[in-house]
Amino acid sequence: MKAWHRPGGWDAVRTAVRFPLRLALHLKTEDGMMEAITRDISSNGLLFESAWLPRIGSNVEFTMDMPSEVLGGDTDVRVHCTGRIVRHQIADGEALAAAVIDEYSLKA
Repeated sequence: MKAWHRPGGWDAVRTAVRFPLRLALHLKTEDGMMEAITRDISSNGLLFESAWLPRIGSNVEFTMDMPSEVLGGDTDVRVHCTGRIVRHQIADGEALAAAVIDEYSLKA
């Protein structure tokens, strides 16, 4: 069973393909640095789990290393993103947050 909290109600239907990837995620939030694990990633955003969640509406910067096997390349690629927390969710007893990606850059 899932519990959702989304300010302002349900938004537009998701159009980006989601990939179920569990990657280490390093976030810089308005309340400091935190570590998390991704649950799924799309071109528009990601869902992650953490011991505490940044406030909905807050700005975040995050970095993750995409494995070469996932991208089909020879080396891992570091992805640095800026975005916003748009939703909190409880699923199977885990606290999750969704972030939209506003900008990103890649580093090999």
